[in-house]
Amino acid sequence: MKKIILGAFVLSAMQTVNAQKISLGKAVDVVSKGSKALTFSNADAIALSKESVDYMDKNNPIAGPKDPYTIRLNKLFGKHKSQDGLNLNYKVYKVKDINAFACADGSVRVFSSLMDIMTDDELLAVIGHEIGHVKNEDTKDAMKSAYLKAAAMDAASSASSAVATLSDSQIGKMANEFLDASHSKKQESQADTYSYDFMKANNYNVMGAYSAFKKLALLSEGGTAQSGFQKMFNSHPDSNKRADAIKKRAEKDGLWKDPGAITLPTTKLTK
Repeated sequence: MKKIILGAFVLSAMQTVNAQKISLGKAVDVVSKGSKALTFSNADAIALSKESVDYMDKNNPIAGPKDPYTIRLNKLFGKHKSQDGLNLNYKVYKVKDINAFACADGSVRVFSSLMDIMTDDELLAVIGHEIGHVKNEDTKDAMKSAYLKAAAMDAASSASSAVATLSDSQIGKMANEFLDASHSKKQESQADTYSYDFMKANNYNVMGAYSAFKKLALLSEGGTAQSGFQKMFNSHPDSNKRADAIKKRAEKDGLWKDPGAITLPTTKLTK
């Protein structure tokens, strides 16, 4: 089964053998001039996101309802199916790459290998971050860019200001292009803020956001095996700096608790 590497909160090039590799670029930089003529609504973003996610679901192994990964995610996130005006659906992709993403239609996909290294609090922070991208309409911008590239539209070929129906092959290209676009540093920082506020509002341990970023920093450190990971994070704020920002907020809110040294687990985490 073809596996797709997805670009969102975290990206790993450590385990990408036999996987389709997608390079990253800022969505704001790849939107063609034809986008100026395109009327692209939230409804368009939602509809196209659903088509893209349906494609990705067909091309990635999904944990079944009785799978331990699904059971854990249901227990952890089941009460947030309706969050901040968004109707969410979520699944686990059983793949080796470390990642998670969310789309404008409310689809949240979490990778099993991310769940293997993150505690429950850390996973909540990651998912909260992804919801932040949807709520802030960052995913709408990325989907618009992906649609234009899949439809091969530019200033010269854009004959219509309306979103057209795509063929099956174009939908596949759109799904890949959507995940080929990273968010800007500003968008990432805003999503970090959303994640912290989500954790705080729901009385979760905000330290989960801090330790999640520390683990990402560890993943991006040193060695040729990590070079791809480092390259893909060029457009993202430094993970240690993001952790420091969480620490400052937690200290200000009286929620800071020194977690001690953060390390990557050597065995799969169940909570």
